[in-house]
Amino acid sequence: MIVKICGMKTEGAALAAEAAGADLLGFIFYKGSRRYVAPEIVKEISTGIRHSKRVGVFVDAPLSEVNEIAEFCSLDYVQLHGHEDEAYARRVARPVIKAYRYGDNFNADEAGHYPAEIILLDSFVKGEAGGTGKTFAWQEASREVASLGKPLLVAGGISEENLSEVAETFHPYGVDVSGSLEEQGEKSVRLITSFLREAERWRG
Repeated sequence: MIVKICGMKTEGAALAAEAAGADLLGFIFYKGSRRYVAPEIVKEISTGIRHSKRVGVFVDAPLSEVNEIAEFCSLDYVQLHGHEDEAYARRVARPVIKAYRYGDNFNADEAGHYPAEIILLDSFVKGEAGGTGKTFAWQEASREVASLGKPLLVAGGISEENLSEVAETFHPYGVDVSGSLEEQGEKSVRLITSFLREAERWRG
């Protein structure tokens, strides 16, 4: 099981996450998020990243802007967290992670046919694009995604305390974590390190 830590804003947190074993580091380019980070900062952070893959998170952004930022920041993946259609995804210049919100008319068959390398399943909170830190109906959702046919990342309120439940319920390709690793709105090196230590139990 891989680990994606999302909402990175500082070099210190990103390097600590990589050192502790994070597989994917997420940078949010959606200005409506409190975790938004400017491309210039991500480019600077990226120069120090050696092993972790860089993911840029976008919400209904102009395609030209997405591809420009992906190139500028040397992104490895583009995560689409809005209502981007299949034609849009096919024109993204990086491998795509497509996020769906469970409870917002999620359809596993539709997700399975979407042109994405990885599917991410997050919580549905009306009026929010994601990053709410709320869990969803895991048992119900796990039955729906059983036939997905694509790698699945599970997001939404995941913490060190419920990681084992997520792992045992979904047996996912990976988990996406953000809010539970923050103290006073900023990523905590202590919490990141502790979470990744717990995640080691589910590697392989």
